[in-house]
Amino acid sequence: MVFWLISTPKDETYQQQWNRLAENTKPMANVAKFNLPSLKVGTLDALMALSDDLAKLDQYTEMVMIKVYNYMANALEENDMAKLEEYTKANNKDLATYCSTFVWDVAKFPTKVSIKDIHDIIAKNMTKIEKDFKTKSNTYNTLRSNLAQHEKKETGSLVTRNLGPIVREEDFVTASEYLVTVCVVVPKQGYKEWEGSYWKLADFVVPETSVKILEEADQAIYTVTMFKKTLEAFKNNAREKKFIVRDFQYSKEKINQQKTEVHNLQKAKIKAYVPLIRWLKGNFSESFVNWIHVKALRLFTESVLRYGLPATFMTAVLEPHKKSEKKLREKLHVLYSNLDKSAAEGPEMGDIPGVFMAGDYYPYVYYDINTAFIEGAREF
Repeated sequence: MVFWLISTPKDETYQQQWNRLAENTKPMANVAKFNLPSLKVGTLDALMALSDDLAKLDQYTEMVMIKVYNYMANALEENDMAKLEEYTKANNKDLATYCSTFVWDVAKFPTKVSIKDIHDIIAKNMTKIEKDFKTKSNTYNTLRSNLAQHEKKETGSLVTRNLGPIVREEDFVTASEYLVTVCVVVPKQGYKEWEGSYWKLADFVVPETSVKILEEADQAIYTVTMFKKTLEAFKNNAREKKFIVRDFQYSKEKINQQKTEVHNLQKAKIKAYVPLIRWLKGNFSESFVNWIHVKALRLFTESVLRYGLPATFMTAVLEPHKKSEKKLREKLHVLYSNLDKSAAEGPEMGDIPGVFMAGDYYPYVYYDINTAFIEGAREF
């Protein structure tokens, strides 16, 4: 979704001027007035310097806004993903409606102060949002990472999986000064060999103590009991047979501690989730509102620099229909090429007052609002 902001000098027949734009572009775009307030201009030199600052603020505000949106899209649980569109709003309006019915927020950005002061208000807002975002996202990322590490240990190969939830206390000799029970991962093709010879892998292995406690598609976990003094020899000989002795000693206290850690992490994540999403939702809206006001400031500033004072110009927002952008651009060129003959001839535009944007130059002031970042943001 892309919107075009344009401005042209206002003439004495403003309503006819507006009707002309609306009628000529109707087949190619939705058109609405983009109402700008009367802002304090100051000197043209200051305005030209401010134009550069506004361009940078535009990029910065957009960057922070996209970070907030992407994180929200990625942080949402699967069962909440359907709500993403609902959360992607500006002042409780969908983005298209907010742009097409834009009204300057005088309470947040008072028009009695200078444009530079409004710039500073928005910059301060976005700096705070970015700072808070870093703090909140880092905290939540740590929670997710720690929980994911624990959950990862509960899945995957038996060679790496946490054995706590698998084994039982009765599978182990736990109260002996001399004996130890170990867990061994045996590949499926080695079952017969293991069962027929495990006690021969080292001296002092207790015969008839091997028990298969879990079998999966291509491997199984066996327990076996032996004297502690033979454990290292057993490990080395088992490794040669591709039997892997897990570094695991049964401890009821440790298993319960791990369960408690996972439970606490899950509780902490659940507790943090709702406030985080609420913050992301609210500050995406705040960021988008700030961004559109920066666009409005740029449109106003460049219009003054291009057309001069007094600041009287017609401003509009256009939403091009799909595959109509080229025709719309051509129609606007026909309508407004008379405003700047040099633009119609396509000269080098580097020294034209009021032109501080990258890309093509047009005889009318132009900025776009590109919300393509909304499409496909789940990349966590």
